[in-house]
Amino acid sequence: MDNAVIAVWFLPLFWPSCAAPVSETFTVSVRSPVSVQRGHVATLPCWLTSSQSAEDMEVRWYQGGAQKETSILLYKGNGVDYTSQKASYAGRISFGLKEGTSGGLKTGDISLKLQNVTNEDTGKYTCFVSSLADYDSASVSLIVRETGRPPLLSATMKDDDKVNVSCESEGWHPKPELRWSDRREALTSADVSFSKTSDGLYTVRSWLLVPSSSEVSCAVGFASEVPKEIKMQLKNSLPEESGSSSAGWVAFGILLAAVLAASGALYFLYFRRKGAQLMNSPDDIEPLLSKATWSPAALSEASEHYVNVQLVDTGNQWIKIRGSKLRDSGDANPPDGDRVTSLTAVRGSPGFTSGQHYWEVSLARSYSDPKKSWWIGVTDKQQIPDDKSLSPTINNGFWFLSSCPNQERTVQVNTDPEVYFPLESRPKTVGVYLDYDNGKLSFYNVEGKSLIGSLAAKFTGELFPLFNPGKGDQSPMVVLQRPEEVQSNNAIPEGQILNAVSIR
Repeated sequence: MDNAVIAVWFLPLFWPSCAAPVSETFTVSVRSPVSVQRGHVATLPCWLTSSQSAEDMEVRWYQGGAQKETSILLYKGNGVDYTSQKASYAGRISFGLKEGTSGGLKTGDISLKLQNVTNEDTGKYTCFVSSLADYDSASVSLIVRETGRPPLLSATMKDDDKVNVSCESEGWHPKPELRWSDRREALTSADVSFSKTSDGLYTVRSWLLVPSSSEVSCAVGFASEVPKEIKMQLKNSLPEESGSSSAGWVAFGILLAAVLAASGALYFLYFRRKGAQLMNSPDDIEPLLSKATWSPAALSEASEHYVNVQLVDTGNQWIKIRGSKLRDSGDANPPDGDRVTSLTAVRGSPGFTSGQHYWEVSLARSYSDPKKSWWIGVTDKQQIPDDKSLSPTINNGFWFLSSCPNQERTVQVNTDPEVYFPLESRPKTVGVYLDYDNGKLSFYNVEGKSLIGSLAAKFTGELFPLFNPGKGDQSPMVVLQRPEEVQSNNAIPEGQILNAVSIR
């Protein structure tokens, strides 16, 4: 009897030691989806709604909707177990915080932090938590975004007073949206197609048939972000036929006035009816896209073809040449007045009949603002005509980019009619890239690491660099020289390594 009494008396004292360490149930909560730019850090929020500590629990993160043997992150026994971690996530995974004030595991925050996110990381991630008393899980969708380049626009004339306008943008992930519109309403494209590169990025292409006098806009982007947009104004005004130039032709003229709503720049092409193969049906759009919307060379690629250009001093009284520096003479009474004409133009040496060639021109000095008046390009003239009435157009053997002195952020190309488009600021250094064999002339803003614009033509005969310092500027125009050993190594001096840019 006494032994029985003693046993009953001590039973309550030992009962607590037989209870489970955690008796409270819990629920796992998440925020989904999570969107992040490629190369950045992603935090996948996951937490216990009861806010109880997860330090003594087992936490397992794995990719997909069903548990797999290989974990991304496994936490148990108060520490992270890396032995079963998926190899592609090694060194990139840790616990994160769902918000700045979170207390981490102590407060049930078991969020996942993923560094240097790649396109392959896109997908569903499951957060699984278990204790002796309960378990639960929830999934988070991760969307890895790569913002692509601003759209490229090109146009080809049809015979029935219509224009096929194409739009292309590359470097996106996942697939972006492409939208056409005019001043009044959204427009429906005949087709939107996608292609995927080896690195998993998408290129989107589309085309639209519009009247030859209209304004269209192409916007590419993600639904939750401001798209990259470019507008094209088409005017039904063709230049007079004036025969073929000895150094090239243009197949027809369309005025492209770019109004850039995002960080875009205008890519432009010109075709003249004579000698051109015009599009006759929408089925011809692929040749247009593959030929017309070619991707201009990256500045680093173009720079590999650097050539030291020398100014040819012909004793022109209206300009001053000192070495590689060029400026107007400052004469108060030039015969062409305030206009900038070929009287102040000079060619460079050497000339080119084939190959790829690149040179740079400085338009600013440390003590003054960038020049407001200038021409930079190429010409087929061995001697610049001493004629103030000469129209320096493509049909007359001139291809150049020039400033608009009265419009601080606008430059133009000497097509007929002229093309005007805006810049964020006046360029301090302009790079010129001549791809003679492929008939392409590109202009780059060197400091801005961006393409200003590209012109397509069919070159024949010898072409020479063209310069014009304009009028009324304190800063000279300077043709920059690069040491020969740097050229021979196809290298860019330190501090001038530039990223590949299409039309930003």
